[in-house]
Amino acid sequence: MKKILTTTCLFVFALTLNHSLQAQEELKWPGVDASIMDMAYYPSRVALRHFAKSDVEKNAKPVMRVVYSRPLKKDRKIFGNLVKYGEVWRAGANESTEVTFFQDVKVGDTKLKKGRYTIHVVPSEKQWEVHFTDYLDRWGSYGFDPAKNTKAKITVPTESTDDAIEAFSIMFSQANGGAHMLMGWDDTLVRVPINF
Repeated sequence: MKKILTTTCLFVFALTLNHSLQAQEELKWPGVDASIMDMAYYPSRVALRHFAKSDVEKNAKPVMRVVYSRPLKKDRKIFGNLVKYGEVWRAGANESTEVTFFQDVKVGDTKLKKGRYTIHVVPSEKQWEVHFTDYLDRWGSYGFDPAKNTKAKITVPTESTDDAIEAFSIMFSQANGGAHMLMGWDDTLVRVPINF
């Protein structure tokens, strides 16, 4: 009986080990995406507040954070070509660009409650229509309905940059009454005022 029990235990162990080894061999990690995911905070160094030297920086609280993927220019003409004028664009690559507000804010004349939103834009040569939406956890702007999903919308003028921006970029800058969310790529920049 003892010999049968030992043999059975060894057989079960061998099956388990074999299954585990097969699972490891079949596991394939995804490759590195060409459009790297990035993140920006306002205030810009708030995520590093535990390493700050001043009490002001140590006690800072995050107001907002944006998470987005950064497509590259790669010698292409971007706006009006790769990103079509008059069509909805996800403001980045891959999943829709997502902004988290850690407190209530105001975009244009619209108050937004703290929480998660995605950003979709309709670019034109002279201005961008920027939508803050409840269209969460989606790839791109596929299926996005501005009339149904937009919670706040603002139209902002485009600016030309001195130098071409190779990777689509988002950052925040301090402004009267709040901050500007800057979005830039190629030779174009927009500033989206967010008040709090």
